[in-house]
Amino acid sequence: MKALAFDVFGTVVDWRSSIIAELKAFGESRGLQQDWPVFADNWRAGYAPAMDRVRRGELPWTRIDDLHREILVSLLDDAGIQVGDDDIDVLNRAWHRLEPWPDSVAGLTRLKQRFVITTLSNGNLSLLTNMAKHAGLPWDCVISAELFRHYKPDREAYLGCAELLDLSPGELTLVAAHPSDLRAARDAGLGTAYVARPLEYGPDRAPHDVDRDHFDVIATDFLDLADQLGA
Repeated sequence: MKALAFDVFGTVVDWRSSIIAELKAFGESRGLQQDWPVFADNWRAGYAPAMDRVRRGELPWTRIDDLHREILVSLLDDAGIQVGDDDIDVLNRAWHRLEPWPDSVAGLTRLKQRFVITTLSNGNLSLLTNMAKHAGLPWDCVISAELFRHYKPDREAYLGCAELLDLSPGELTLVAAHPSDLRAARDAGLGTAYVARPLEYGPDRAPHDVDRDHFDVIATDFLDLADQLGA
């Protein structure tokens, strides 16, 4: 193992709490009443179907920023909320301002001492760069699925990341809180490290059952991961 590639949304940053806070501030500034946690969940829920439209050829290659904006516009329309394009753009960039989990920066800083650490996210390059700046994430480099024109879990994203780092797939380990992402990485020949984020979707969601998946490492957070990897 020479490098760690990190899924970002949910694994490194707490997207749900961050987006809910942004939506609440947006609503308060405009006197709007909505169930903002549900709105945030619906915004995120539109993400996978939107990527599938690209995969099926219904849309050309589209950055995640643009998919997020399309979903947001639809949700605002459904809620009867009318705001200008500039306001929509500012709100959509909430995804650039996500806050890290409490252990993320300290854990990444430790892991960086022993391994190359990079993102491997479906987020576009500008989004991931701005997020790193906002959250203080100490990446060695920022790698996005945008570079390969293939979203995860397409095989091309995992192998493309290894190729950019001049590594064999087996020298690269994906770190993620999502078993489906890790299974796809494993199928592409990468190592796998599962990190539990039980609050990603809120306190009422059941945690993932990973006992049957046989990932290389199973950790409670990034500090535990650093301990297990000797960093």
